[in-house]
Amino acid sequence: MAIDKFTTLESPAIPLPIENVDTDQIIPARFLKATTRDGFGDNLFRDWRYDKTNNKIESFILNNPNYSGKILVGGRNFGSGSSREHAAWAIYDFGFKVVVSSFFADIFKNNALNNGLLPVQVSEDFLAKIFAAIEKDNKTNLKVDLENQTITLLATGDSEKFDINPYKKTCLTNGYDDIDFLLSIKDKIEAFEQAR
Repeated sequence: MAIDKFTTLESPAIPLPIENVDTDQIIPARFLKATTRDGFGDNLFRDWRYDKTNNKIESFILNNPNYSGKILVGGRNFGSGSSREHAAWAIYDFGFKVVVSSFFADIFKNNALNNGLLPVQVSEDFLAKIFAAIEKDNKTNLKVDLENQTITLLATGDSEKFDINPYKKTCLTNGYDDIDFLLSIKDKIEAFEQAR
């Protein structure tokens, strides 16, 4: 599965200042029956977005038309719980390209990177600055620069570096999944085999 190339993204962000958001809240287990990755975004945060009669819960942030963007900003310990890859699929399918938090569950972080979703881990202080900036102006833009591994609040110029596995950075920058990466170095693999 090829993924979108990622270099830089400048976008408003949608704030979800809730700690310990687990994968069952991101995509409830009853929606895991599909055999393709399509359509999972429809059920992202399903039980928070809709009531039991399928009506939108207007107070939930994703139902608020005043907020938009390709960056989701979550509270600490985002993506905890089960190892379901569908959580990353749902966030990506909904239209998010970046998730920001001060801490990610390792399995969620890896699943996100494997599916073209960039998890940007920032300090608690910087996360608080982002939430405050969005509260002041819901159209405030963040800039995520993968090459330089920085995230910047454009309104204030505040910026912070983030870490990423170099291999995953290469994959995201080129739009590769693991198979695409291997195909991109096929000549090197063949040369290595012939030299043995």
